[in-house]
Amino acid sequence: MAREQVLQTDHSLPDVERTFLDRLAYASRFLLRDRSGIIGWFVFLIVVFAAIFSHQLSPYDPLDQNLRNSKLPPAWTMEGSWDHPFGTDSLGRDIFSRIIYGARVSLTISFFGVLMAGGIGLMMGTFSGYFGGRVDNVIMGAVNLILSLPYLLFVVFIAAILGRSLLNVVLIFGITDAPIFARVARGEVLRIRELGYVESAISSGARWGRIIFDHILPNLIGPIITLATFEMSAMIFYEAGLGFLGLSVPPTIPSWGNMLSIGRQYLVNAPWIAAFPGLAIMFTSLGMNLLGDWLRDVLDPRLRRARK
Repeated sequence: MAREQVLQTDHSLPDVERTFLDRLAYASRFLLRDRSGIIGWFVFLIVVFAAIFSHQLSPYDPLDQNLRNSKLPPAWTMEGSWDHPFGTDSLGRDIFSRIIYGARVSLTISFFGVLMAGGIGLMMGTFSGYFGGRVDNVIMGAVNLILSLPYLLFVVFIAAILGRSLLNVVLIFGITDAPIFARVARGEVLRIRELGYVESAISSGARWGRIIFDHILPNLIGPIITLATFEMSAMIFYEAGLGFLGLSVPPTIPSWGNMLSIGRQYLVNAPWIAAFPGLAIMFTSLGMNLLGDWLRDVLDPRLRRARK
């Protein structure tokens, strides 16, 4: 409470800095009261840390093979060894190291896929909602056409044509998820256009570029960031699905999807080969969804005013 009074009475701070401090203080208080937000941030930061420092954290090279250690069980079992805490796969590769390196692949694909989809979708949705008319009909017609297709089959079809590579997977998700961002952006633009200050700017003769960049896009940041976290979680699942089908990154790149594809052959006699990458996918996606829920609550101005 004292912090709020300082921020409200300290007129020596610039307006931008004071507004940032207000939002940061509110986000910190809201996070401390939201256990799911804490869990989401915790899981997200662990995965990011593992992806950045995978070379330092992994005890083995994820591609090193040792057939004498083939299909070793986890360390806490009778036949396991703490040299390989999560056991090994059919080629004797350390599963723990491969999961750590797989975090890098999943985050790279989901981050750049969302970045591409968000950029394309934000541009399409903003133009569609602001200009309306024929522009809206053309853009939303293309968006609705893509969304009407079965998503998984559409992704598999494109992946089968383009081939297996990290860049191709990013392009696939960036193109196929752009319509989702476009629809959200268009709906927000239609709402923002009806606000008084935007109508005043239009009636005063301000150029459309200035209205979009000064008045509309700043109000789209919250919904787009929130949607991006949910789509990153979804892309981790989709990449795993493509890897399971053998359509994601090449087998020489350790990814959670490739590990699932290999582990499905040994579900009876070595279930840990598929179980651990499956758990990694589940907990990462759960953490991203919890983080998205927290960001939605923090970035929603209507909810923020209600909680003050």
